[in-house]
Amino acid sequence: MNRRRFLGVAATASLAGCLGIAGNEDPSRLDLTVQNDRADPVTAQVTVFDDEGTTYEDESDRIDSGVARAFEMTVGTSGRHEVTVSGEDWGGELAWDAGTCARFDGTVRVTDERVEVAGECVESR
Repeated sequence: MNRRRFLGVAATASLAGCLGIAGNEDPSRLDLTVQNDRADPVTAQVTVFDDEGTTYEDESDRIDSGVARAFEMTVGTSGRHEVTVSGEDWGGELAWDAGTCARFDGTVRVTDERVEVAGECVESR
């Protein structure tokens, strides 16, 4: 299989200055955008899970050339969470701590040459 060059910039929520509030039961939220900048459509497999093995999302979607697809999901209240986005010959990952980050934004941009991944905690607990 001809694998494309993979370029990923994984981001995690910063723990500096982000102390979780004890007893806070509000779940964390992931806002993910997958942008297809390839000449052809791609099929993206999106899987969101935590470090205890709970899967929050496992969805596949076809994304046309030049189109972005938004995924919004609610996840657990604490611990490490990860999202993997992959296709036939590409993939990208992001991770964050739901105990310190109430809302995490991520972007996966697929081009003919590479995959660009970026994310940030936009609402700390």
